[in-house]
Amino acid sequence: MNEILNMSMNEMAEADFDCSCGRHHSLPIKKIAIGKGVLQQLPEVAAEFKGKQVYMISDNNTWKAAGRNAHELLVNHGFKIKSYMFETGKEILIPDEAVMGRVLMEMPLDTALIISVGSGTLNDMGKFLSSRTGIPYIIVCTAPSMDGYVANGAPLICGGRKISFVATLAYGVVGDTDVMKDAPMHMIHAGFGDVLGKLTALTDWSLAVEINNEYRCDTCVKLVEAGLKRCIDNAAALKERNEDAILYLIEALTLTGVTMSIVGVSRPASGAEHMLSHYWEMDFITRHKFPELHGVKVGIATPIIAEVFEILGDDIPEATRDLMPKREFVEALLNSAGAMVSPKEVGIERELFHRSLLEAYTVRKRYSVLQYAKEKGRLEEVAQKITERIYGA
Repeated sequence: MNEILNMSMNEMAEADFDCSCGRHHSLPIKKIAIGKGVLQQLPEVAAEFKGKQVYMISDNNTWKAAGRNAHELLVNHGFKIKSYMFETGKEILIPDEAVMGRVLMEMPLDTALIISVGSGTLNDMGKFLSSRTGIPYIIVCTAPSMDGYVANGAPLICGGRKISFVATLAYGVVGDTDVMKDAPMHMIHAGFGDVLGKLTALTDWSLAVEINNEYRCDTCVKLVEAGLKRCIDNAAALKERNEDAILYLIEALTLTGVTMSIVGVSRPASGAEHMLSHYWEMDFITRHKFPELHGVKVGIATPIIAEVFEILGDDIPEATRDLMPKREFVEALLNSAGAMVSPKEVGIERELFHRSLLEAYTVRKRYSVLQYAKEKGRLEEVAQKITERIYGA
């Protein structure tokens, strides 16, 4: 029971065990290869599809980071590949209806395997395409920037709104730290922000257990906490692109994805901090503004949600109070890694910020501290206090 607690990251592929939470968990991902130099293992990970049509998608940045080498490796090992690269220049790729339509139009009819080379957006596109076609996909990770590499949700833009579609899990994950340590520092900061979001996500999960008797798997909590601790202990080394720090970061992100996959919900990874991030992103996209990286916004939102818990204080159930992170602690971690801390740094104006605290709980049907504050009649108070601290009276 709980064998997964004793497994290395790469051993977790196809994990299958009875859990102390009373449920049976399994992870259907066939191959996980994370570590130094593991891009060379891509032909082995994809071996089942040799001789069949492979469809590789990337953008101009991820092609340079790993796509060209991945393509050459597979061709040299006798794989049949069609590659399509999105040319985005210096802009980010927005996974909206037009982009998803294009990636489908470029896919060969006899495709047997999809390979996405990238991080958040390209991974989401690959898993969504995989889920709708029934064709397995492999993700070649290019940045330790988010926790969705082994999760089955695919957040895409539809009708101007960010919607998390149910998708599918990857057949295989290849995450080479030699590639990821050279990712733009902004993307490393995004991954670190996404990891820190677990501090408030786990607290939110505890609150939902206390208030609504929601299901929680403590084995998953332990996995996330273990990865989180290694990241926190090595936060300052991220600025130096330290290989161990990058490895701990991608392992923490991947562990969180594993926990989401085995419990079937994103509770281990996502709470009110993600609701704020999604609210800001949808507003920016509607106004045709650069939406900023998901994890950067999650990192900024995490100390804010920590402050919500602090303001509510004794109104929070005792079991949850024991888990509450301090705002100053989270901000210090972000500063130590050189990451953004204030919503003002990413262009969030006072009115949007105040409104987001009042309305972000509506972004998805998930119980959070924001919903709890509203039920206690204190959401306006919380929003006003935090807005005035950041933007002035």
